[in-house]
Amino acid sequence: MAPAPRARAHFGRHALSLTTLALALAGWTLHARSLHRQLAATRRDPLTGLLRRDAYTARARRLLARHGDDAAVVFIDQDHFKAVNDTMGHAAGDAVLTASAARLTAWAGPHAAVGRLGGDEFAVVLELPAAHREQRLAHLVRMLHAPVVLKDGRTVEVAASVGAAAPGAVGSRDLAVLQRAADTALYDGKHSGHARLAAAHTAVPSVNGRRAGRPGTAAWGQAA
Repeated sequence: MAPAPRARAHFGRHALSLTTLALALAGWTLHARSLHRQLAATRRDPLTGLLRRDAYTARARRLLARHGDDAAVVFIDQDHFKAVNDTMGHAAGDAVLTASAARLTAWAGPHAAVGRLGGDEFAVVLELPAAHREQRLAHLVRMLHAPVVLKDGRTVEVAASVGAAAPGAVGSRDLAVLQRAADTALYDGKHSGHARLAAAHTAVPSVNGRRAGRPGTAAWGQAA
């Protein structure tokens, strides 16, 4: 074979190899992206986009280990949520939950663990030093009491009860203990319009770190 045709053949084989390699890499990239999306979907609540139980718990424990006494566990429970579903429809209820989730995420910031426990109950673990704790929690209550405007123009008056627990006040950095204390504080201040901070934890009947009898305790699992 003459030098020129031989060179062209060699170039052609080389180009074909590069094209095949590029296609394979593109295929693997698309596959990796698909796997990443599937993994993210299993970690996120499909309605609110907040972390599900396992992902929330893992991140919450890392934050507690990192921030120690400067961390806080915050429980949030929508007030009169059933009435919203009953009088305005479940689409309105979903809109309220989505709005509350967005407000929690904005309030907590990108480094917090923000999870939906189930139904209209949420939890946040974040760095929240004592010097700013009451002010920040009061701000959260104000955010959660702002009306929600639906796509059809209707306005929903909303409210939420908030309870919080910090390791220094409760005497423990264990997530289950802090969640139990935050849950108790929430119920002590239910419908008060103010966030309630837990003091030294008083034992209450609980299931996996949540007050016994609360909806979803059976499904909350062992991790929390």
